[in-house]
Parts: sequence; structure tokens; C-alpha cells
Amino acid sequence: MLRNLVVLVACVLCSAAIQPGRADTSPIPAANYTVAGSWRLGGNGAWDYLALEASGARLFVSRGDHVDVVETVSGKMAGTIPRTAGVHGVAFAPALKRGFTSNGQSNTVTVFELDTLHITHEVPVSGKSPDAILFEPQQNHIFTGNRETSDITVLDAGTLQVAATIPLPGPPEFMATDDAGHVYVNINTAPGTMVLIDAKSLAVKAKWPLKECANPTGLAFDVSNRRLFSVCANQVMAVTDSASGKSIARIIIGRGSDAAVFDPELGLVFSSNGIDGTLTVIHQDSPDEYRVTATVTTQVSARSMALDPATHRIYLPAAQFGPPPQPTADQPMPRANVMPDSFVILVAQPK
Repeated sequence: MLRNLVVLVACVLCSAAIQPGRADTSPIPAANYTVAGSWRLGGNGAWDYLALEASGARLFVSRGDHVDVVETVSGKMAGTIPRTAGVHGVAFAPALKRGFTSNGQSNTVTVFELDTLHITHEVPVSGKSPDAILFEPQQNHIFTGNRETSDITVLDAGTLQVAATIPLPGPPEFMATDDAGHVYVNINTAPGTMVLIDAKSLAVKAKWPLKECANPTGLAFDVSNRRLFSVCANQVMAVTDSASGKSIARIIIGRGSDAAVFDPELGLVFSSNGIDGTLTVIHQDSPDEYRVTATVTTQVSARSMALDPATHRIYLPAAQFGPPPQPTADQPMPRANVMPDSFVILVAQPK
């Protein structure tokens, strides 16, 4: 999340602490990942979530007041979605040929055409500081996780009307769906909590503690095996059974993770660790057993990511930062600024 930049920048001046992984002794060896290239997009803005459209052709990168759209074949800019104040995330409704952004500063959702990137609507949400955003296809709804009011706004993706506001036990972070009427939400508390929402009744059906997981952020989902992967501020990835809420496993990851992804074909789970500048690669030996198989050097600040399951590529945004400005009464903890034209997308892939 954008608020993590203060911590990340402070750690730029520190040496990176890399968590060593155990040797892979499974009968099916895990893929060995490397950073194979980078795309220099430049600009001075910060960033948050990434979103890859289903075809894998375009990567959507939130950049504070706009969204960069990048062609994944070339790494070149394909377009921009402007006027998205405090944008955090992007979601897609392919059947409607619409995309949606969550704008944390203006408390709105921007609606745009997927084909042209043309903005069609700016819709107010019912809460404050919308952050994570999710499309739920069974009921054709857009969910925004509103951090300041600790609730979720549900929008009808077709009519763009507010269908419900769902109270939560704390600030929401990443969300995931099984496309079968269930939405799972990480709650950013210490210890953490997982919330299960029924997409039809739009009500919270369960609250599960995430034991020994502080302030969970990123969330990935192995739908086939019903396993949820939450990355936590205390260098833990918590594995949870999505049917019962049972704690399955806890895996040590790097520092400063803000995203998790799962590759079902390779049986790998990943954590992008922005403070350490590493990517933790975890092999799923079985639905209940997990092992760290590699720690790949990325770049300090590369805390979020997106996976292309077809190519197994992972895209990670990163940048270099200057020293933070002097504190003021209005800004007692000022954020360091991105150094001009240092923003890049790292491309990690199997060797």
C-alpha cells in the first residue's frame, strides 16, 4: 500500500536482509526464477496495485493520480487513464467491456472502456478511502474495500448503483473470490483477521483469526485446493482453508511484502518483499505442506506484483527514492519522493 512507502524508503539506506530458503527436495522441482529484464516507465509518482487483464496483453499500473497501461509484449506504454486521485487498484468486468479504478482521495470509482480506455463515469462510493477493488462475476458486483470507514461498498457493475455497504471488523486489504459466490477479505489488524462474505446476501458469513499474522495485506487463492495465502507484516505467509477457516501453515517470507500470487500450473506461491528487495518462492508440496525453495533478488521497494499464469511471468514495480523532506507540523512523517524517471517494471520469469 502507499502508506508503506515511508517504511520502505527508510530501509533503502539499510542493507537488504535476504531470507535463505531450504533446498528443494521435492520429486517435482520448483521453477528457478530470475529477473530477466525491466521496463523503464519513468515519471515521478508513486504506485500501488498492478492488474493484468485476462489476455495478458496489457498491464495496468496505478500511479497516484493516473493509471499507466503497458503492453506486455514490448514493455511500451499503451495508454493512460487520467484523473484517478489516489488510485490504488484496478478491476475488470470483461463481459461488460468495462474497467474500474478505486480512487482513495476522491472516494470514487472511475469506470472506463476496456477497448479504448475512455472514461465513462466517476461513481461515488459509500465509504471513505477506497483501496482494494474486486469484480465478483456471479452477482455482477464491484467491491471496494474502504480503509478509513472499515467497510466495503458494493456497486452493481452494470447500473453503477450502490447495492450495499458491508461493515467490517477493521480496515480491509486485498480481496479474493472463488467465482462461486464467496469473497474473502484480509483485515489489517494485529493479529490479523480473514472475513468471508456471501456475494448474494452481501453479508459477512464468517470471521477467522489469522494466528501469528500481523496486519495482513496481500492475498492469493488456490481455488482448486481451497487455500488462501495472506502475507503479513511480521514476515509470515499464513495459509488458510477457505471452507473452514482453519489455519493450515505459516511460512517465513521477506520483509515488507504487500502482495502474494499463486501459480496453479507450477504449484508455486510468491511473496514480493519490498524492504528486502526480494521475491520469496514457495513450493506447494501438497495442499497442507509448503517449502521455501528460492529467494530471488529484485529491488528494494518492489513490494507489489502481478502474475501472468500463461507465461509464468511476474511483474514487479520499483523505483529509487531521494531523502525524505524535513518534517513539518502538517506532515510530521513526510514521504520521500521517487527519483525522476527511476520507476521501472521488473520482469521475473523461470530460468
